[in-house]
Amino acid sequence: MPVSSASFPTSTARSVKDLRVGESGTICCLNDPEMALKLLEMGCIPGTQVRLNSKAPLGCPVTLVLGNGDYTLSLRVSEAATIMLRD
Repeated sequence: MPVSSASFPTSTARSVKDLRVGESGTICCLNDPEMALKLLEMGCIPGTQVRLNSKAPLGCPVTLVLGNGDYTLSLRVSEAATIMLRD
């Protein structure tokens, strides 16, 4: 059965993986149910401001600054891809 493209926004959906160094966004949801609990425990809560602080020379891992800058988190790119951002 075909799936309507109207129910799944493809061009506007962004994740933390899509941020450039220094760019910020606000977490809207977590895409992977198995990873969600781990990310929630590490402070990736919907509504939290997140900024991409750095990327390793080969692209993985990435370093994020959460909230007001008091907390820095390092994640694999595959984990960062599950953190969705608001438009």
